[in-house]
Amino acid sequence: MGGDLRNFLLIWASAVALLCYCHKIGQLIDRGTARVLAILPVVFIFLVMPLGILTLSPRAITSFFLSWLANFKLLLFVFDQGPLSSNPPLSLPRFIALACFPIKIQQDPTPAVSPHDRELVNVDDGQDLEKLVNGENKDAPSQKIAPKGLKSHLNYALKFFLLVMFGYIYTKEDYFHPKIILLLYVIHIYIGLELILAMFGALARPCLGVELEPQFDEPYLASSLQDFWGKRWNLMVTSILHPTVYSPIRSAFSRWIAKKWTPLPAVIGTFLVSGLMHELIFYHIGRQKPKWEVTCFFLLHGLSLAIEMAIKREIKGTWGLPRVVAAPIVVGFVVVTAMWLFMPTVIRSKIDEEARMETTALINCVEAVYIYLKDVFMDHKL
Repeated sequence: MGGDLRNFLLIWASAVALLCYCHKIGQLIDRGTARVLAILPVVFIFLVMPLGILTLSPRAITSFFLSWLANFKLLLFVFDQGPLSSNPPLSLPRFIALACFPIKIQQDPTPAVSPHDRELVNVDDGQDLEKLVNGENKDAPSQKIAPKGLKSHLNYALKFFLLVMFGYIYTKEDYFHPKIILLLYVIHIYIGLELILAMFGALARPCLGVELEPQFDEPYLASSLQDFWGKRWNLMVTSILHPTVYSPIRSAFSRWIAKKWTPLPAVIGTFLVSGLMHELIFYHIGRQKPKWEVTCFFLLHGLSLAIEMAIKREIKGTWGLPRVVAAPIVVGFVVVTAMWLFMPTVIRSKIDEEARMETTALINCVEAVYIYLKDVFMDHKL
């Protein structure tokens, strides 16, 4: 354990040193081929860095933070785009924080669609598919919305309590159908990921002195796949994939097909890249040859989202389902397909076993704290 901790600290110290180098390169070399050649070795190093960590959870976090998010941000940085590029240039501490952590500085609020339109799966007539992707509706009455920061403590406390309950259920799994346990794993992944990202956001907010956007926005309330993937699920990844994958593909296809249809191949290509990056993370975690089920999961959702967008285009917002009806359908589709295509890789990588052990350890810790506080209170009372 001690040796692995040293490896973990050494890898992250090396990552910080490499990001210092990238920050200096941004000051010395203008965007273009020279900067690409200078930063590309760092990208390759970040791709293999997680393999030096033995413990599952630190290896998974390092893979997500460095191999995916940091690399994509650096690829944007070489062309003076993305969160690492600004005028004036970012300070070194902020550059490092934005590069290697899943945080996004909150921008000024933008006009939103009317409450009535948000309740429908479709949007008003006269929109092209780019507006559908971004959830824009210039014809609808707009209103300023308050910027979203981190969620309430009660929200996170309830989700933490659910994890504790799941841990108790795992100890009694012989009494439950395997599909029920698998469903709990799906929910566990969502809650665990949200709490981890929220924790990093809570630590980064006072250090950077800025408001940060939440990484999840209650995805179980999504009224469509577009709403789920574009506005509610892992928004840091969404904001990175849009300029690095979606926009270039859309621009390339505009040469061959009508502009209003270019978002369709762009969406499918974006989900393909997301699937491949998930395969890389699972390879880092389990060190097993991929079976491409995770890629199939994301391709299925990319195709489904493209079909949804095309239908919206054809019916031109003349009909839609209320959120109370649409949300269970959308979430049900995501959960069922995740149990079918996503979770088998999770189980093969033994992430479920690690999550169960960590949750059990958490329960034991909470129980020990409770007993300690109870004893202190009783002693004080006596």
